[in-house]
Amino acid sequence: MVEKDLSVNLSGLKLDNPVIPASGTFGFGYEFADFYDINILGSISLKGTTKDERYGNPLPRIAECKEGLINSIGLQNPGIDSVIANELPRLKRSYKKPIIANISGFSIEEYVYCCEKIDKEEQVGIIELNISCPNVHNGGMAFGTTPSAAAEVVRAVKKVITKPLYVKLTPNVTDIVSIAKAVEEAGADGIVLINTMLGMRINLKTKKPVVANKMGGFSGPAIFPIALRMVYQVYEAVKIPIIGVGGISRAEDVLEMMLAGATATEVGAANLKNPYICKEIIENLPTVMEKYGITSLSEIIGKAH
Repeated sequence: MVEKDLSVNLSGLKLDNPVIPASGTFGFGYEFADFYDINILGSISLKGTTKDERYGNPLPRIAECKEGLINSIGLQNPGIDSVIANELPRLKRSYKKPIIANISGFSIEEYVYCCEKIDKEEQVGIIELNISCPNVHNGGMAFGTTPSAAAEVVRAVKKVITKPLYVKLTPNVTDIVSIAKAVEEAGADGIVLINTMLGMRINLKTKKPVVANKMGGFSGPAIFPIALRMVYQVYEAVKIPIIGVGGISRAEDVLEMMLAGATATEVGAANLKNPYICKEIIENLPTVMEKYGITSLSEIIGKAH
C-alpha cells in the first residue's frame, strides 16, 4: 500500500490527521488518556467554557433516539479561570499537540473576556466560538441566528485575540450561507459546521417530554446528511476553511465531509457510544483512502464541487 498523507492545515496549524473530538463529547481530553494514547488525534476541541462556573440544565438532560441522541446539558463547566488553572495543565500531561478551545457566552462582553484570557495559553492553537448560546441582552435569541449578531460578536472577539478564530454555527436557521458569509466578512479565520439540530422526545408512560428542558440538541448519524449539505453550501460561498461536524462515525464519513469542502472534521455523539471511535477512524483512514484511490487527504478538499 502506498504511504498515505493524512495531514491537513488549519490556518497555519498543521494537523497529523483531520480527526478531532467535538466539544462537549470528549470532556477536557485527559479523561480519555486512560483508554488510548490520545496523541494520535489531530487535535481536541475542549468542553465549552464560559466566564463563570455553570451547573447546567436540570435533570434529565439526555434522551435516546434511534439514530442519535438529544442532549440539554446547558454548558456545564468549571468556568474559564478553573479551565486555565486546572484542566489545561492536566491535559498537557497526556496530550502534546495544540488544542482547540471552545468558548461560549451569553453576552458579547463575556465572549470577549473569555477569548482574551484563553488566547494567552500556549496550548491553544485555535479558538472555537460557539455562537449557539442565547444572547441575554437580545431576548434569548442565539447569536448565531442572524448575520448581524454573528458578525458583531466575531468583530469584538477578533480585536482582542491573536490566535485563529473559528466560528461554530447553529444549523437551526433558514439561511446558513448568509451567516457564514457574515462571520467571514467580520474576520473569522474558519467556520465549524454544524452544531446540533433542535429535537425532542416524549415519554409515553408519563406523557411528558423526556428532557427536563423539553427540547435539546439532536446529534448522531441521522444529522450527517444535513451537516454535509451545509458544509457543501458554505464551501461554495466562503474562502476560509471549514471544520465539518455532525453525525460522523466512520472513516468514509470523514472523506465525504472533506469532498464536500471540510478541511478537518469533528466527531461528536459517536464518542459517547464508543470511546475508541476517533482512534478507530484514524486507523481506518489509510485503508479507506486506498480503496478509493486517495493518496493525500488535503488534495480531496472540496473535490465534490
